[in-house]
Amino acid sequence: MIDSDFTKKYYDLLTNEFKGINLTRITDFEEFKLKQILDSIKPYEVSTVFKDKLDECKTMVDIGFGGGFPILPMANYLKDYKFYGIETRNKKVNVVGQMASMLDLNNVTLNHNRIENVLIDKNVVCTFKAVGKVNDFLNKINTTKKITVFFYKGPNFYDIEKEQIEMTKEDWNIIEEIEIDIPGTEKRYLIGFENKNVPYGTNGMNQLVKLSTFH
Repeated sequence: MIDSDFTKKYYDLLTNEFKGINLTRITDFEEFKLKQILDSIKPYEVSTVFKDKLDECKTMVDIGFGGGFPILPMANYLKDYKFYGIETRNKKVNVVGQMASMLDLNNVTLNHNRIENVLIDKNVVCTFKAVGKVNDFLNKINTTKKITVFFYKGPNFYDIEKEQIEMTKEDWNIIEEIEIDIPGTEKRYLIGFENKNVPYGTNGMNQLVKLSTFH
């Protein structure tokens, strides 16, 4: 269910105070409500696997959150859960952090970093929305835990990344493949993975930044 007050406040911040940062190309409120807010929370509403995994650990790590999607709508939707965001562009980390504070989201921690430099040492669900190729990013993840990773992809995903999916199967189990329907948009896919081996990752783990140290 969409929180109308939160949606209006978020929309106003993006289109007024932080308009010059270009965090969203959507300027129509109704379109924003569907394509940014509903689009962010819909996987949790329709995927039993995603919901169960997140309910179990109550911690989500969103990699490459850009303008704050899906991390801020999800943090507002699940206020008793903890949300970590990792983003390579420091300007977006600072601005989205300001918006999280202005939206009274006290359960969000953002970090300017690359996922390959982070050691996930907590039980979490990781999310990637509209980022690069699946196998490329799975290979960058370093963790000492059994974790699940969900990618939220566009309509041409299986045409473009069929080979990428095959490449993941040595180290990851596919635990979810579901189509997500958002009114006024092309179909989307939610694809979930769980690592077969723990620990996972090839980097020197003692040189990585631990997720548990993020504040």
